[in-house]
Amino acid sequence: MAVAMTGEPRADSSHHVPDIIFNCMRISALPFPISPLPLVTLGFLVAGAAVPLAVSTDPWRGRVWLLGLLVTGLPVAWRTFRGMLRGEFASDVVAMLAIVGALLLGQPLAGLVVVLMQTGGEALDAYAVARASNAVQALEADAPRHAHRVVDGRVSDIDAAAIEPGDALLVRPGELVPADGVVTDGTSHVDTSRLTGEPVPVRVVAGTRLFSGSVNLDGAFTMHAERRSQESQYARIVDLVRSAQASKSPLQRTADVWAVWFTPLTLLACLMAWFVSHDWTRVLAVLVVATPCPLILAAPVAIIGGINRAARRAIIVRHGGALEGLAKVDTAVFDKTGTLTVGKPQVSDVIVGTSASPLDLLARAAAVEQGSGHLLARVIVAEAEQRCAPLGLATQLQETPGRGVTGVVNGEWVAVGSPDFVREALLGRSPVSAGVLADMEREANGLRAYVGTEGGEVARIEFADRLRDELAPMFGELRQLGFTQAYLYSGDKHANVSAIAAQVGITEFAGDLTAQDKVTRVMALEKAGRRVLMVGDGTNDAPSLSAATVGVALAGHGGGVVAEAADVVLLIDDPSRIAEAVRIGRRALYIARQSIGVGLGLSLIGMGFAAAGMLTPVAGALIQEAIDVAVILNALRAAGSVRTRQRQAP
Repeated sequence: MAVAMTGEPRADSSHHVPDIIFNCMRISALPFPISPLPLVTLGFLVAGAAVPLAVSTDPWRGRVWLLGLLVTGLPVAWRTFRGMLRGEFASDVVAMLAIVGALLLGQPLAGLVVVLMQTGGEALDAYAVARASNAVQALEADAPRHAHRVVDGRVSDIDAAAIEPGDALLVRPGELVPADGVVTDGTSHVDTSRLTGEPVPVRVVAGTRLFSGSVNLDGAFTMHAERRSQESQYARIVDLVRSAQASKSPLQRTADVWAVWFTPLTLLACLMAWFVSHDWTRVLAVLVVATPCPLILAAPVAIIGGINRAARRAIIVRHGGALEGLAKVDTAVFDKTGTLTVGKPQVSDVIVGTSASPLDLLARAAAVEQGSGHLLARVIVAEAEQRCAPLGLATQLQETPGRGVTGVVNGEWVAVGSPDFVREALLGRSPVSAGVLADMEREANGLRAYVGTEGGEVARIEFADRLRDELAPMFGELRQLGFTQAYLYSGDKHANVSAIAAQVGITEFAGDLTAQDKVTRVMALEKAGRRVLMVGDGTNDAPSLSAATVGVALAGHGGGVVAEAADVVLLIDDPSRIAEAVRIGRRALYIARQSIGVGLGLSLIGMGFAAAGMLTPVAGALIQEAIDVAVILNALRAAGSVRTRQRQAP
């Protein structure tokens, strides 16, 4: 198979001859770009070893290796030296000194192995990062490219990038949903696994909201595009994962600092070896076995692998620091509405204050509320449609925004709304009923609305927000992960928050909180030494998400403000994945630390053996190369699956 070599000469190339010969070339046939230096170095090593087969005089072997060291070591040494002139005291200084030392001491084989170790390590790092970053490549490769626009009944093919909000799009079986939008006609089943991680197809009908990147499995349907493809959730996922992989975690930054300090430590070990033995070969052996590659390579490979693993599970970790934060959190703080509850209130009870029928008053309330756009109005109408005979739309509708609405149903005046609104409306028509309402209100709690009629009938409609089904396994797993305390902070009434806290087993809670109150409480926990995981879904949660060690936003809630403030975004609206995100973070951090510790420990042991004269320069270089390969392969485990314990209810 032919291997293509490509490259462009740099400006002022006379000052960068080694770069033009080698570093500007890349092997483009491979899935990731690498320098040909490792292959050239390996070629010289093999050629030198094969010299005795062709030439009877042994000195030719050393000459071949010396030529190889000059040809391949020059770019490496020059690149490092040029960086030092710019003030970049990089860890590559050790490798440069080893190469120069090998030349001066007549150890070309050891020098060639060092070059192979340095350039091969860079190639392995490029491979590891490319493998750990395959989530972005897979997402980009599978992004929608084309769409079918419907205009006046005619279908035309367009690029997905040309989609505009409001376009009518036809999606055929087997095709990707090209943009975020709502189904307007047709039924089908859609595979959303690439966005949510859930393998079960979702049935779509008119009114179903779809996201770009889903796969239409069977029937054709038309949809209304809500945004351009470049602004879709799919495009946002790609951008978030790419930016996360480009960022450095605190562990990576610490490892970089340690790598710089490792160089003076190595030089000190070389100095001690010289004072003990006065043998420059021992000094060279220490140089070739000493490398901070485990520090440099392990952390980024493990962190990127963890981010990739999370992305495959529909958990977007926005930066490396967030993944490391997930590994350290020990305290969970939850918002209530939309986080612990589904965020969609339902009618829980209809309580009458007179002898009227609850269903009759519910039906009349729905007739009046059909003309209102208020959230609770829609809930009342939906409940009445399921339980009552339809009464049609009321007449003479008058709405006071934020308070209530009045109308005439079958010739009778009806008021629906807040207690004060309905009581004031009843005072001029049925003062006795107004008094009954006041008595009912004194014993009321929670979210509610009132219905009053000019005939003196009064009812209280109570609402409840249903708890999520995933809460029991989520709290069970968080306890298994060592979370000692959970808090519930909400802007809802204290009585409502107390009721929800009792149902889920949270003993620390507070209601009637503003956004600033939440931030103050989260910061107090942080100052007390807690590592807070804050989970929210609303715009008012954004400040507290930013204040926590890790902020988690649920999919489909709060808009871009919450997603920008959060460190982690769950693309599937399932809080039980919070525990999975913590497991992924802990696994990635453990593997990174393990790789750094083991690799660095073996390097230090090797330096001791080399200083004692128990390792030759060639043996030391080969051992260090094996350590580097083992470190990278171990760090790649962070991209693998995470074994989870069986879920248990609290």
